[in-house]
Amino acid sequence: MRIGELAERAGTTTRTLRYYESRGLLQARRAENGYRTYDEGDLRMVRQIRTLQDFGFDLEETRPFVDCLRAGHPAGDSCPGSLAVYRRKLGELDTLIDQLQSVRTEVGAQLARAELEASAEVPGGPEPRCELNREDEDR
Repeated sequence: MRIGELAERAGTTTRTLRYYESRGLLQARRAENGYRTYDEGDLRMVRQIRTLQDFGFDLEETRPFVDCLRAGHPAGDSCPGSLAVYRRKLGELDTLIDQLQSVRTEVGAQLARAELEASAEVPGGPEPRCELNREDEDR
């Protein structure tokens, strides 16, 4: 198939495919007329890259998966390099989840404080304050 068909079937653009090629993730063959040609294996590689990017993997992190497919494995995540990337990504995600849970706790505490102050206000009382009270300014 030609580059336009590959792009359409993979749900991407020809520009993206050329970029993958420039990064060594996709290897085009050339027909006698000079057009790039691709096969079903290339489609599988592009779909693997796109899926991983949808999951938050950067382009370089997809390389072990592509290499695994190129080595003839039916799935790009069945090689040791791919498994290592999965493990590393899970560690990163766990760290992000912990950070978000901490922020959520802080926001919840701020909301509770603000609601308590708002319920204590009486007509004619002081103007509402809009600043956040943070004990630790270094965060």
